[in-house]
Amino acid sequence: MSELRDLLADAATRVADYRERVSESPVFPHDTDIREALGELPEKPTPAADVVTKLADAVEPALVATTGPRYFGFVTGGALDAATAADILATGWDQSAFNHATSPAAATVEDVAGGWLKDVLGLPSSASFGFVTGGQGANTVGLAAARHHVLARAGWDVERRGLNGAPPLKVIASEERHATIDRSLRLLGLGTDAVTPVRADAQGAIDVADLERVLDGSAIVCLQAGNVNSGAFDDFEAAIRIAHEHDAWVHVDGAFGLWAAANPASSPLVAGVERADSWAADGHKWLNVPYDCGYAFCAHPEAHAAAMSFTAAYLTGHGDGGVRAPSDFVPESSRRARGFATWAALSELGRTGIAELIERCRVLARRFAEQLSAVEGITVVNDVVLNQVLVGFGEDTDRVVEAVQRSGECWMGATTWHGRRLMRISVSGWNTTEADVDRSVAAIQAAWASVASRG
Repeated sequence: MSELRDLLADAATRVADYRERVSESPVFPHDTDIREALGELPEKPTPAADVVTKLADAVEPALVATTGPRYFGFVTGGALDAATAADILATGWDQSAFNHATSPAAATVEDVAGGWLKDVLGLPSSASFGFVTGGQGANTVGLAAARHHVLARAGWDVERRGLNGAPPLKVIASEERHATIDRSLRLLGLGTDAVTPVRADAQGAIDVADLERVLDGSAIVCLQAGNVNSGAFDDFEAAIRIAHEHDAWVHVDGAFGLWAAANPASSPLVAGVERADSWAADGHKWLNVPYDCGYAFCAHPEAHAAAMSFTAAYLTGHGDGGVRAPSDFVPESSRRARGFATWAALSELGRTGIAELIERCRVLARRFAEQLSAVEGITVVNDVVLNQVLVGFGEDTDRVVEAVQRSGECWMGATTWHGRRLMRISVSGWNTTEADVDRSVAAIQAAWASVASRG
């Protein structure tokens, strides 16, 4: 065991060393070709310490500084200290979070953390929940529960009979829905042709009048808390009321935007969202837990469990200790104990810390917008209501984005929105400061000046 102790201590030291220097490291690596350093498959066993050293030496030069303060791509959080350490513990403990029999600890911690999440996000205390891999998994679970519920009301048992011969199922979603909604529909056998698109307004929020126009009976309605480009929010009060008047199920894709509920200053953006039927959120975005972690919530636990759970003669432990079986609410049976890192993140931040994190990122996003919009030739095209900033550089946007990425000072991606190529800045890291924003703005300005001078 002394060798294992030394091995784990050395690995923890390497992680700590990396995290200490990440704020000054190039945000994107200059050399990403590490295949040669990884070598060939060994013919014989290799001492564990040598394996870990070789892996770390080979891989560290190609790491992206997503845990640093100037990574603004893909709405990526920076992994809080307590959550990082808890995830290291989760690996060392190696618990299977299937049910109470496979790990009383994992099942109980997930149960507690799930209750805390519902509280922080303002969701019904009676809602069921599942810890999944991310927004894709959460949307799939929510839409699976919706599929079960809507078809069951039509007298069709989709879990037993499948979709062959089933009544048609209509899905209504914004023309600016996230792509994971479409993939979930493919995975669930509904297909993207099932979608009736609804117009979006100038900022990307769903057009409620157009939603009412296309609603003509039982359906699944997909709403958004946080447009993936602009950060805009659908009008939940109006949209959910109209959908429920037509007996529709409402699913909310709130990968990052649902966290607005945790901050009093931004909570009006999600007014009424608690009346939906299912919700999806990420943990590795704004809660800043390590990858990967997401959450699916459902106001109808019976439909949730009916869509996900299964039984087999050899399985035991469901309901033991009065604790829910986590596997009843997610697609996986063999699953990582994601509850440990989530519990740690919620504990480290507390209710006020979560609110402060959300508000700080909103303020920093506005700082980006204010400074960049003051530069001649640069345009901020969206209303910055949350943490998303869309920036245009005319015909040179892609060249500017590439130059910024090459600089290593910061990293943000590009997107196409309303027919325009734009820089997409997402502020969601717990350790980002005003100084980091100012440094990043300077890098963007330098890239813009360089590109513009070359014509």
